This record gives sequence, structure tokens and C-alpha cells, in this order.
Amino acid sequence: MKLTTQSLNNPTAVIIITLMVIVLGVISLLRIPAQLLPNIEKPVITVISSWPGASPAEIESELTVPIEEVLVGTPGMTDMLAWSMSDFGFMQLEFALETDMTRALIDVISRLNRLRPLPANAQRPQIMMGEWGDANDTLIDYFIQNDASVSEQQKQANSKFIRDNILPELQALYGVSRIEFDDGSWGDGEQLQIIFDIFRAAELGIDIARVPSLIGRSQDMSSGFVDVGRKQYTVRFEGRYDVDELAALILEERNGVEIRLADIAKIEIGPGRAGGFIYQNGNPAFRLAVSKTNDANVLKALDGVKQKMAELNETVFAERGLKAQYSFDPGRYIQRSMGLLGSNLALGMLFAVTVLWLFLRKWRATLLIAVAIPVSLLATFIILGLTGRSLNVISLAGLAFASGMVLDAAIVVLENIVRLRERGEDIATASDKGATQVWGALLASTATTVAIFVPIMFLEDAEGQMFADLALTIAIGISVSLVVAVTLLPTGARYLLKGKHSSALTSDPKRWEALADGLMRLTNSQGKRSFWIAGLIVIPITLTITLWPDSNYLPPVKRDTVDSFLFFPPGTNVATADREIAQVIAKRLEPHLNGEKQPAVRDYFFWSFPGGSGGWLALNGEDGTDLNQLQQTIQMDIISGIPDMFGFSMRRSLFGGFSDSNSVRLEMTSTDLDAVKQAAMAGMGIVMQSIPGATANPEPDPFSDSTELRFIPNDSRLKEVGWGREDLAVVISQLGQGMWMGEYFDGAKRLDIYLKTARFETPEQLADLPVMTPRGGIVPLAELVEIDIVLAPSAIARTNRKRGYTLSINPPEGMSLEGLINELEAKVEPALRAQLPADAQIKYSGSAEDLARAISTLSVNFVMAFLLLLLIMAGLFKSLKAAVQVCIALPLACVGGVLALQLLDIFNPQPLDLLGMIGFIILLGLVVNNAILLVSQTRDGLKSGLAVEEAVRNALSIRLRPIFMSTLTSLFGMLPLLLFPGDGSDIYRGMAAAIVGGMSVSTVFTLILLPCLLQFSFQRSRA
Repeated sequence: MKLTTQSLNNPTAVIIITLMVIVLGVISLLRIPAQLLPNIEKPVITVISSWPGASPAEIESELTVPIEEVLVGTPGMTDMLAWSMSDFGFMQLEFALETDMTRALIDVISRLNRLRPLPANAQRPQIMMGEWGDANDTLIDYFIQNDASVSEQQKQANSKFIRDNILPELQALYGVSRIEFDDGSWGDGEQLQIIFDIFRAAELGIDIARVPSLIGRSQDMSSGFVDVGRKQYTVRFEGRYDVDELAALILEERNGVEIRLADIAKIEIGPGRAGGFIYQNGNPAFRLAVSKTNDANVLKALDGVKQKMAELNETVFAERGLKAQYSFDPGRYIQRSMGLLGSNLALGMLFAVTVLWLFLRKWRATLLIAVAIPVSLLATFIILGLTGRSLNVISLAGLAFASGMVLDAAIVVLENIVRLRERGEDIATASDKGATQVWGALLASTATTVAIFVPIMFLEDAEGQMFADLALTIAIGISVSLVVAVTLLPTGARYLLKGKHSSALTSDPKRWEALADGLMRLTNSQGKRSFWIAGLIVIPITLTITLWPDSNYLPPVKRDTVDSFLFFPPGTNVATADREIAQVIAKRLEPHLNGEKQPAVRDYFFWSFPGGSGGWLALNGEDGTDLNQLQQTIQMDIISGIPDMFGFSMRRSLFGGFSDSNSVRLEMTSTDLDAVKQAAMAGMGIVMQSIPGATANPEPDPFSDSTELRFIPNDSRLKEVGWGREDLAVVISQLGQGMWMGEYFDGAKRLDIYLKTARFETPEQLADLPVMTPRGGIVPLAELVEIDIVLAPSAIARTNRKRGYTLSINPPEGMSLEGLINELEAKVEPALRAQLPADAQIKYSGSAEDLARAISTLSVNFVMAFLLLLLIMAGLFKSLKAAVQVCIALPLACVGGVLALQLLDIFNPQPLDLLGMIGFIILLGLVVNNAILLVSQTRDGLKSGLAVEEAVRNALSIRLRPIFMSTLTSLFGMLPLLLFPGDGSDIYRGMAAAIVGGMSVSTVFTLILLPCLLQFSFQRSRA
């Protein structure tokens, strides 16, 4: 072979290239971005709309539905999910996997430009790629507490200081894409507020329905240029009132007396209505959420942000009575996960090298083969760096899996070199021939292994993007190991294995010949061969079908945080929720925070949703805390027992989102929304009763209706007093959040102008408010309207333009996603349909939909991989029959993976997740390697004139040792991934079980079933 010959003739070049690979590999390793999981680009576009003061019903009718109307029919769009809530709404557009998302984004922007005019103070829709609130985009969250001595005025000043000065500095840091800052109020920011006294206005005879038109008439205006004499002037009218001038605005003049705005109102710049609260460790706080860029090294970006915040704590923040503290440091989990994988990788390499030494008993030969590991892995780092990949749990797992596999080719080459030396060949000839003779078989085995990964690398969905790193890593490592085996290893063998000491590598050839004879005795008759063929086909297939485990979508990997989602009593305002819920929870958590009670809590945050309809409580336990016990304590002792409040605790999935990685979304839609709402309310109990331990969370929450003051106009009375509905609407808008009057520019930023009344305490006071009318004089508001107190939805959800409710169902501990779906279909769905109207539709989405798609995709990939293997081997052997003989045993090896998963399930629940399914596909490419060696050697024996039985026996005696060496090194290299638990180990344990179990059992098929098939086939062909 030319490559081997050239390497032997140029050992210096081989050494230089090897050293270059090592150096460049180390440099690439240091430069590759490190993060927990690979970057995943989901075919999703999010549209966010905002309208301060609007109810969910108005958001739906005036913003959501018009946006739906212009976006319907967007090419490639498959689903449209819309939520309308108080003040804002968002819409999530899902597209087909093959959609060009850049083109889709342009199309969405173009369609939104065709929107009809929006309400005056509604914001233009904002568009972003990806899911809104995707946890995988978050770098770190900081909470900034004010010192207890800081006044309320100083808090507002601190908030403004952070927005104006600190956020720009943080935004400029490495790896930071955007920053969200909340000052703890969920309000509308600073406003220019005109707050009038409605009683004083009535007393002075001011018609408050006419005041907005007077204020709104003031505006600045330019009129181009004018030539005066020899000069050109810009014409500009400054008609907009300044803050100081607004007070002097003349509303009316009576008998020479001017009534000014200052006579009935006060004008100030201040925060809008508080819409919520934020606490950290029981203290009010600001929240600062930092998001990362896709290409950032997470650990480097985290270090930069933490260093900057530490510097601020020591300087500016200390001077202003502020202290910033992060709540959850993802860097700790990344370092622990990668540390575990790194130790498993090192341990796997040690195990593999130890197995080599036990076979070879010579350090030179052992190290010569072992050098394939660092060279192959460092070359992998170079390719990962060039292709823009990151170093993450998935790619590191791929390296750990590859650590044993990369030895296979080197083992076969070295063993062949030694065998030729024993036959009397000189070391140079043996080194050349040793690689050349097995080149074809090694190329085929490498090609088949790499071919397995090709379909995975080209998957376009989220699963393909996540696991492409794994496929790419293993494929690169194995490909490089082939080059190492036919270049570096023969060159090293020529200079390191001189002399007779190399013969010691064959420790006891008679032992392998005896084993070969024993295997032949098991298959030396037609009856025995028929027995083995039937038994090794029927039994594995039966066991595989019988014991095939239930399926999960993603591995059930949990975050280190316990999250509780709380739904406040309907109609509860922010101040009441703060006093009766937030402060009560803070008091209950205090002893856990101080270490007086167990389980101990290191830190926590609690913030309310916009509008105060509910809240999110997240806690981090001290190191070593039993998080399951902490979750139970939070559920039973902390959030329970608060009147009329509903809440549940959980540990969210590491893969992002606000639900379990294997949760099921049960979407219910109908024209009768009330019936669907009742079914959603009943569905919670149905799920928990039918599936003990499962939780069902309705979306939107049917229990958290908001309390609405509904004004119904009295048209006849309005006509009598000289008003119309539009006049009354102006007055009512002033009674609430305020009437938007435009914007005011203070030279630095733009502020919204709101005209509003002073607050009232009860609905009865509201009814008695006096208003001045044109013809009726002063009348109480109750004469003009009927005021009803009604319940209204706090949120409205629409799926593909239909209103509905969704049950997000999390399985109990130990139940697989497939098992959950089966239970839902058998027990829950019939009970729900009995409560729904005839036109209702029920759809399974979320992980259920993802699992169905993944199984379909991977099934196709399994078949494609099998056919690729068959074609490659048919080309290698120039015989379809020989290729079929090798391939027929491949699926049977799956029984080993199934048995390993079942054994693992005894000690720790282990359903078959997506990585496990991919493990079975990878298994095809691994178990074929030994079969290729055996078939290739048998065919060589037949060509040299040996009888069929003798050719098979000769192949066994020659290839038994390399088969056992390569199999055991691969198994022991992967074994730490299976045996040692820790942070992130659940991600790859299912795959490790499938591969380790399958490879263990595949040896039986290679050494017994394959010789039977070979003897059957070749005897018939010769006959």
C-alpha cells in the first residue's frame, strides 16, 4: 500500500505530522467554545405584541387576531400558537424542518408590514428567532438587592442608573447577546403622569371628557425652509408643552378667571402602576437576565460577567447601597458534568490500555497501539474547531465512546505485523505487509462504522442538531484512527519492535488454536449448525420483541433547581399577593435559608408574573442536598396551606422549557370555550386519579380568572347630559391605568404621557364619582353606566386560530413517555371526551409529538444504515451473499442492548430514550467490524485452496485474538460511561447500555453464528 510504504520511507515526516496534529489539537481544545449542550436552531419564530393597559380580550381582538390574519398561509408554517394576556401577547410560529428560516423571517416581517393601523399606544410587533424564554439562551441571572436603608426614591434612582449606565457596559462583554432588566415592579417604566382630582374638576365645572383633546393639541411642528433676504431659515413651531408649562395649560376661562391644569391636577415623572414584585432570599430585588450568543464559550462568558459584577459590587454598587448576587451558576453544572465525562474518558482510556497490556504483556507494543487514542482524539478537536462546533456534554460523550473504538484498527495491524514476523519476514517487510494485507478489511469496517453516522449528521430536526456532535466526533475519531493504523503504527513498529522480543506478543498461540478448535466442534455437523442458526436467530428476536423497553423522548435529566409555579387566588391584586403570599413564603423559607431546618437552601428567588396572576419560586439547595426531598418539602411545607392558592413543584428538564422533558401536551379546542374550560378543570383531577403521581397543569389556568369592572353605558341618560359613548370611554380610560396622551422627549429619552385620576378604594366609591357634563351639570357616574363585577380570563390561548385549553401532563417518577401516552389514551382521553362537545378536538403535542416523529425518523435511519452496510460489504467482498451473511447477524445483536437496558432498569429506571435509539444504530456499525475480519480471512483461505471447514478454522485461529482485543478494549473504554453516575450521566447512560450490551453479545454471533453461516454458504456454492 502506497501510504504505508511512503510512511516507512519517511519516518521523519510521519513524526513531524504527528507532532503537528498534537500541537494543533491542544490549541483547538483550548479555543473550542465550551457549553453544556450543543446549539439547537429550532424552526420557530416568535412575535411579541404589547399594548399597555389592555385586557386579554382586547389584546386578542385588536392585536392577536389581526396578526393571525396576515400571517396565515405563510409558506412552510405548520403551527400557530398565540397567547393573549393583560398588556401583551405573544405568538409562536412553528415551521417545517426543511424551511429556510432566513426566508421565513423575511416573509413574516413583510406580512406584518401589511397590518392595519394599531391602537394609538400599542407597540409594533417585535420579531425574534426561536422560542420566547428558551432557557438554553440564558447565560446567567443576577438579582440586585437594595440596602435596607435605601429610600424608595433612591431605589428608583438606582433602577434608572442601572438601565442608563450598567446595562450598556454589560452588553459590551464577550458572549452577551442581550440583557433583560426588571426593577421588581413589572410596571411600565417612567411616565409623565397627569393625575387630576375628579372632585376638584367637578367643583370647578371642568368636563374631564374634553381635557385630553386640550392636552393633545400641543405638538411641535416643522415647516421646512424660508428665504429671508440673503439667509435661509428653518421654520419650526415649538407647540408641545414642557413639564413645567403643562401646569399652566388653560382649561377654561370664566368671568376673566383662568382655570389651569394645575388647579385640578398634579404633574410628575414617576413609575407606572406596579404590576408585580421580585424577591431574592426574602428581600426585594432587581432582576438582571443575561442571554448568550450562539457561538460563545459559556465558561469564558460567565467568567467575564461574574468578574464585572464582582467589580461593581466592590465599587459603584457599594456606594449606592446595592449588592448583586447570581441565583444559579450554570458554570458549576457544566464543569461538574464535563469533569465527570473527562474522568470517565481518562478512566476508559486506562481500562482499554490495561486490557491491551494483558493481551500483549509488552509495554512497547501496548504504548504503540495506545498512541492511537491521543492522536485520534486531538485530531478530532481540530476538525470540531474548524467546523465551528462546541465542546459540550454530547461531544465529550462521543470522545469517551470513541476512546476504545479508535484502537480497533491499530490492534489488527499490529497483530498482523507480529504474525508475519513469526513467519520469518524482516521487520520492514512485516510492517509494510502487515498494514497492506488488512487494509481492505479495515477500510470496509471503518467505512461501515462512519456510514452509520451519516444519516444522523444530516438530520435537520432538533434531535439531529443535538446529536450531530456525537456522530461527528465518533466518525472523525474512527476515520483518523485508520490513518494512524496504516501510517504511524507501521512506522513505529519498524523501529520499536525489532528483535526477538516481538515474538512474545503471541504469548500462547496454541491457546487461540484450541479455542478455534472448540468453536469448530460446536459447528462440525449439519445438525449442530442448524441448531445454532435456529437458536441464535429465534431466541434473540423473541427476547428483543418481548423485552423491548418503553420509549422516552429525551433522557430525564433534571436541573439542580427546584421550581414551584404558583397561581394566586382570582382577583388578587399585587399588594395583597405581596403581603399574603410572598412574605408568608419568605417567612417559611427563612429557617431553611439560615440552616436551622433541613433540607438547607442556599438561595432562592420569587417573582410574580406580569399583572400578579401567579408567581415563580426557584430554589437552590446547599451542596449535597437531596433535591427530591427538597422538592417534597417545598410542596408540602412551603407553598401549601395558603388560602385559595394553587401551586406545584418540579425539577425542570436540563434541555430547557418549563415542563418535564417527557411531558405530554393535551390540546383541546372547540367552538364552545366554556365547555373546554370545564373539561380542563376536571382534567387535572382525572389525570391524577387515573395515573397516580402524575401532575396536570392547565394552560391557561382556568382557576385564575381576573376580576373585571365592566361598565355598560346608559345611552338614554348619556344623550340627556350631552355625552356620547366616545365621551364616556375617555372618562373610563382615565379611571384605570390612564389615558395615553402621546410621548414626551426630555432630551435623553421618550416618556409616555398618561392622564389619570387619583385612586379610589372601592367600586362603590367609583360609582359615586362626580363628573361634569355639558347639559346635565354634575352627575354621579352611576347614572351614566351600569357597573358590574365579573370574572374574565386572565389569558386566552389560541391554537391554529382556535381558542382552547391545554393540559401539560408530567409523568410520575419512573414512568416512560410511551407508558404515559398509553395511559392517557386508555384512561384519560375517554373521560375528557365525555365532558367535551361533539365538535371538540384533542391533539397530543409536545414530547408526544416529538417522540412519534423521532421514532419514525430513526426507524428510517436504521433501515438506511443497514442498507448502506449491505452495499459497502457487497462492494468489498464482491458478493452480495457474503454481505448478507455478515448483515444477517447485525440486528440480532440488539438483544444485548435490550438486556443491558433491562438490567440497568433494575437499579435505576432507564427507558429507551432518543440517545439509546441512536445507540442501537451505532451498534450496527460496530458489531460488523469483527464479522468483516472473519469473512475476509475465510475468503482468503478459500482462495489459497483450503477446504471450507479448514478455511473457517484458519480464519478463527488467526482473528480470534484481535477480535477479543478490539472488542474488550472498546467495551472497557465505554464501561465508565455506563457504571459511574454523576451530573449529566443520565444523558448518555442509555446509549452506553445499548452499545456495551450489544457488543458483548455480538461476539457470540460473530464466533458461532457466522461460522455456521459461512460453512453452509460455501459448502453449497462448491457443491
